[in-house]
Amino acid sequence: QVQPVESGGGSVQAGGSLTLSCVASGSSEGRSSMYWLRQAPGKEREGVAGVDSWDNTFYAESVKGRFTVSKDNAKNTLILQMNSLRPEDTAMYYCAVAKRPCYGGAGCLNRRPIDNYWGRGTQVTVSS
Repeated sequence: QVQPVESGGGSVQAGGSLTLSCVASGSSEGRSSMYWLRQAPGKEREGVAGVDSWDNTFYAESVKGRFTVSKDNAKNTLILQMNSLRPEDTAMYYCAVAKRPCYGGAGCLNRRPIDNYWGRGTQVTVSS
């Protein structure tokens, strides 16, 4: 059993920065693929960024050039550095850890929610 725990959310003004961290206790099968997803009120959950089991990084088009994701395999930690934040980045950010290795880059985000372990989320609010 793996339990991801997110931290680092908060409130910032547009143009500001935040760093989110996800620590996944326990161990999943093989080398973990880990992701950040977000959900804004009234909207569907969407993938933001992640690292697959080959340590390839991937990003949503809306965050490319602004967000940087990194993973420390020894510490089972996923970091999301968010710069140049915009009001449309406001959402609850969730960390997900794949239950099985995934080598498909952004395609890993298409797995069913039940195929991941989920954190409880951390709120990011960006004001204009």
